[in-house]
Amino acid sequence: MTGHTARQCSSWILLSLLAISLAQMSGCAGKSTKARYSASSIGSSCYAKALPTAGEGGLAWGDTLSMARKKSLDNCMRYAGRSGGTPDTCQVVLAECKH
Repeated sequence: MTGHTARQCSSWILLSLLAISLAQMSGCAGKSTKARYSASSIGSSCYAKALPTAGEGGLAWGDTLSMARKKSLDNCMRYAGRSGGTPDTCQVVLAECKH
């Protein structure tokens, strides 16, 4: 009878630990989602996209249009070089600011 009670107690403890860990994980998931949305609304309002003739391009955000254009060109050159493309042919194809 003592062995049967010990097994019941240990399974109850394991179930409790599982429930606690699941509750903590769901609480953390809710907090990170909320933080992500609030952080994205604070960001820069201008963006630019630069593309090479071959390879991957770059998209970047900046506080000003010129900053976004410069960052996107830098990203384009980096990504085009990594993807076997042509970094010297990067050009900004889209640049605008949200209002």
